[in-house]
Amino acid sequence: GDKVCVQPNCYQTYTVDRQRHHESHCSHPIGPLSPGCQSWLGLSACSGYQESGADRCRTGASQIPYYLVGDKWIPLPSSLKHITVEPAGIWGINKADSIYKYVAGNWVQAAGSLKQLDAGGDQFVVGVNINDTPHCRTRSATVGYKGPGSPLPWTGLPGAVKYYSCGPFGCWAVNKNDDIYLMSNVNRDTCQNNGWSHIDGKLSMIEVATDGRVFGVNSAGQVSTRDGITASKPEGTGWSNIPMCMHMKHVTYDLGRLWVVSKSGFAMVCTH
Repeated sequence: GDKVCVQPNCYQTYTVDRQRHHESHCSHPIGPLSPGCQSWLGLSACSGYQESGADRCRTGASQIPYYLVGDKWIPLPSSLKHITVEPAGIWGINKADSIYKYVAGNWVQAAGSLKQLDAGGDQFVVGVNINDTPHCRTRSATVGYKGPGSPLPWTGLPGAVKYYSCGPFGCWAVNKNDDIYLMSNVNRDTCQNNGWSHIDGKLSMIEVATDGRVFGVNSAGQVSTRDGITASKPEGTGWSNIPMCMHMKHVTYDLGRLWVVSKSGFAMVCTH
């Protein structure tokens, strides 16, 4: 009934009590990141990209994107601080907030500027710019984008959020005050929606998996998941804490695996 994790600094295991019905088994760290570098922000996307669940993506200290096949990281030429791979394809942004899509083995720059983006919607992409303005790109523009000659309309959405992620039952976001919001019934063809609904709790970042599950990390480094999410109740019923070995700064989930990055820069994968 305990959760077994690995302490990355000394590679020794220890146990902590399991809380409620959320049980995790955390494997040894994938690898360290230098203290000042970006976290591996694309882990969730790639885990949702391959149905087998065998492949993952990340960006390392040098901001080179990598693809994980088995236990080997394969570099994807470019320099990106954030990468996301889900139903809407493979997308990334660099340190200048320029947007790229991976097309036929090459990174093709797209119009616009975003500090964070997410490809988890039903073949549409969402993101946030430097002013915390959320944006949406329709399915036809997202799937059909092949290069500079393709249309790339971005639809500005109401509100101000710093992190934005979509799944099958809606889009979740957090603002600069760590307030949590849900936008349901986002139309993939027009980006029309029902507006934002405030959700209880506080989170610094939030991610939605392709099965609709929602996970997040608060300012204290604690990881939570939203219970009771269904198509008829996209807001769910409440938050449950997932005990971790250390303080985390990023989390993402897909295909039964929870990927977490600690504040000290270690990435781990957990199953439950």
